[in-house]
Amino acid sequence: MIDLHFNHVSKIYRVRQEVTGGRARHPLARVWQSLRRSKEFWALRDVSFEVERGEALGIIGHNGAGKSTILKLLSNITAPTAGEIKINGRLSALIEVGSGFHPELTGRENVYLSGSILGMRRREITKKLDSIIDFAGVRQFIDTPVKRYSSGMYVRLGFSIAAHLDPDILLLDEVLAVGDSAFQSKCLQRINELKQSGTTIVFISHDLSAIERLCDRVLLMDHGRVAASGAPEEVIAHYQRSVTSAALPPSANTEHLTRKAEVTSVTFLDAEGSETQTSYTGGPLTVRVDYEAHERITGAIIEVFFYTADNQLPCQFTTESKDGRTIDLEPGPGAIEFSCAEFGALPGVYYIDVTIRDDRSEGVDWKHRCAAIRIDPGQQRRGWFHVPHNWRFVPPEDLTVAGENTRVRQPINELVSRL
Repeated sequence: MIDLHFNHVSKIYRVRQEVTGGRARHPLARVWQSLRRSKEFWALRDVSFEVERGEALGIIGHNGAGKSTILKLLSNITAPTAGEIKINGRLSALIEVGSGFHPELTGRENVYLSGSILGMRRREITKKLDSIIDFAGVRQFIDTPVKRYSSGMYVRLGFSIAAHLDPDILLLDEVLAVGDSAFQSKCLQRINELKQSGTTIVFISHDLSAIERLCDRVLLMDHGRVAASGAPEEVIAHYQRSVTSAALPPSANTEHLTRKAEVTSVTFLDAEGSETQTSYTGGPLTVRVDYEAHERITGAIIEVFFYTADNQLPCQFTTESKDGRTIDLEPGPGAIEFSCAEFGALPGVYYIDVTIRDDRSEGVDWKHRCAAIRIDPGQQRRGWFHVPHNWRFVPPEDLTVAGENTRVRQPINELVSRL
């Protein structure tokens, strides 16, 4: 049975250009604004697909590709410009976690409020209340106004409410980026339980690893059109290849390169030494750079640069040591392996540049966006990057205040209250 049917659906938005400059301050600015011709923006153009009952469909693509527009059309938030949409069953959408919360109400009151907004009956909410509270892990604060909740508690409770829906069709839009790794695992487990019970799922996310684990089929959107559809691993690989090509700089000055040596390939290796295209935050990563030296190069430096989709450079690997020592490349083929025990980059797709230069900063070779690697969520870390670290219990005999021989006995909450 088909639960969702998109038949040649298109959605057009009309975008008016604002009046700028001196005219913007003129009393007739609003009149001029209304007379200006609007431009058409095709959010979706002739999109067709079907989702069978019990199937989990993932939708991926770049920002602005049309993913969220599909969910808005399915949720009846907006109407299609052309085409036909058929929905067979009770549909619930989780587009923004905690979107129905009132800050002055307690967590318990917001469970009833948000649950009602999502289509649950009061009797159903009461029956599931304890399970919702325990799933979110906020029982101690359930009768506290949610305005006093941390952001993590807020979204955990919001997801927990939605996770206890029993719809025929569930729409999810970037809802797994909540809480720590343990809670994210609970979220995935709950979604899997809904899937196994026969719930039809449409899941939009930039977390490609979650898409690959959860979905039976993946739809790749590109500028409002369906670019690919099929098995998750195939479509995700296609997407990674396409974004790698798109990330290539429009122009790069390579005329100064001597080409005394050239990079021939770049590969990524996992902990077992097998070739891979993925790793995870805080996980081991080895990058192998193969090259061909056409003559002996003294004082050579080989570098690997990791770029984000918006061309930011979060990190690099280099053969240059802290004291400036370099390497010599002998004529013929060779390879360098960069190994990192705990790669600190956050989840996402990273694009690779590799350069060879000498210690006089003379360019030898430069390969632009020659590879890409996907970093999946690993051990949860708050902040901008993962920092490898160790910890230990301090022996009781070392629990002294600096400069004194008295042991620290105040509970930590008493110390904090004095700050």
